Amino acid sequence: MSDILVCRPAIVADAASVAATIAAAFDQYRGKLKPESGAFRETAKGIAGELRRGAGAIVAERNGRVVGCVMTKMLEGDLYFGRLAVLPEARGTGVAKRLIEAVEADARSRGLPGVQLGVRVVLTANQKLFAAMGYVETSRESHPGFDYPTSINMRKSLE
Repeated sequence: MSDILVCRPAIVADAASVAATIAAAFDQYRGKLKPESGAFRETAKGIAGELRRGAGAIVAERNGRVVGCVMTKMLEGDLYFGRLAVLPEARGTGVAKRLIEAVEADARSRGLPGVQLGVRVVLTANQKLFAAMGYVETSRESHPGFDYPTSINMRKSLE
């Protein structure tokens, strides 16, 4: 078996694997994020519906097994990505970076000017990864019910 990481567009049939990967990857944040991440409410049915309605997703597979994924959608003329998820046992092997590069390649192939993302203020390691890949902070916002910023919006220009 090959140990090569392959990133490919997800199809509706991948929805259960995408949901399971998000659940496993985000489990480390359970009880630590305020407000709790919406990732904990993701289901295979919900993801399949999003894909049918035109949202996108990219899966990273190693030896035929999904080890990471990311969801995408259009936002303000850019491609937005969220739910970047890598299984705990696959972390530190470049999967997240490869998924982000795949999102950027998708945006370029569509002729889009940039890629956007949102990251929680408390997730500083994630912010450092995004900054190292050329993303810059564009704004901060508060989730409903909070009087302080809980999320950072970032963007990378592809022009």
